[in-house]
Amino acid sequence: MKRQTPAKYNFFQADTSAVIANVGKDRLLHSLKAMLQIRNFEIRAEAAYLQGKIGGFFHSYMGQEAVQTAAVAAMGIDQWWATSYRCHALALLLGCTPNELMAELFGRATGNALGRGGSMHFFTERLLGGFGIVGGQVPIATGAGFTIKYQKNVPELQGKKNCDVAVCFLGDGAVAQGAFHESLNIAALWDLPCIYVIENNQWGMGTHVGRAISVEPIAEKKAPSFGMQGYTFDGMDFFNCYAGFEHVFNEVKKTSRPVLVEVVTERFRGHSISDPALYRTKEQLQGCMERDPLVIMLKTLANAGIVTEEQYQAMDKEQKEHAMASLKFAEDSPWPDPMTLEEDVFAP
Repeated sequence: MKRQTPAKYNFFQADTSAVIANVGKDRLLHSLKAMLQIRNFEIRAEAAYLQGKIGGFFHSYMGQEAVQTAAVAAMGIDQWWATSYRCHALALLLGCTPNELMAELFGRATGNALGRGGSMHFFTERLLGGFGIVGGQVPIATGAGFTIKYQKNVPELQGKKNCDVAVCFLGDGAVAQGAFHESLNIAALWDLPCIYVIENNQWGMGTHVGRAISVEPIAEKKAPSFGMQGYTFDGMDFFNCYAGFEHVFNEVKKTSRPVLVEVVTERFRGHSISDPALYRTKEQLQGCMERDPLVIMLKTLANAGIVTEEQYQAMDKEQKEHAMASLKFAEDSPWPDPMTLEEDVFAP
């Protein structure tokens, strides 16, 4: 299957210099640090998985760091967020500690879900969960959008701090699910403030997007059928994503209409760590990694005089040490007590 190239996409037009000026040095360095935290967390967790210390499934976010980092930076954590089983990055961005997430991967009682959820089921106050069912998060995020609209019409709740939008991340493979179409139809009918973000990393498990989805670009072609706006971002470029998400966020706040976004990105690993990814050649993967979002951000910030290579290496070392410390925390943490197994279970 011939790969799509970035030239075939009509990316959102972003002014990188304007983004740098508007966001400012401190917030840009914070985002760079966040991307390094995600990369280092995934590298160390992957190693632990391969050593048999982590069971179940493990889906790495390496290569896609710019997408959710930019989204959270542009919209702030005080929204409703939902995502797929590839949920480690978003949990970190929304305030989870590496310790609690690594402990969850290890199945320990100190984990984010008390060791019961594992890799695919992280939660925070604003993260409605990572979902192991393909497309399962899309109706949930749509319901969150309904909640936002409902609360704005309840006199007793007016004036209180509520979310502005519900943001839903999904993979390109989830677009073929019926829940996707039903949810977008309802969101459009009811004017719900939802932002649906298709992270098109080109491969739904091992099937190329060109063989699984009938139209490309996805958002540009599918959004009009739901009467909503569609945008395409360069998912390897933090600055393009930031400008795009900022624009979409302001649009949805103003119109209370849903929006469909496609971010074109690449994952540097297989669908899961157990996937050898034989459907793409080493040369194809190397070509993808030449557009590493961390390298793109480093070069851009270095050219702007915001960070040096030495400062970048120091930040990377710091995040590596944090990730290594989280491994020790997880290994030293206790296993859940079997007597607690049925606690907090609300359905048979």
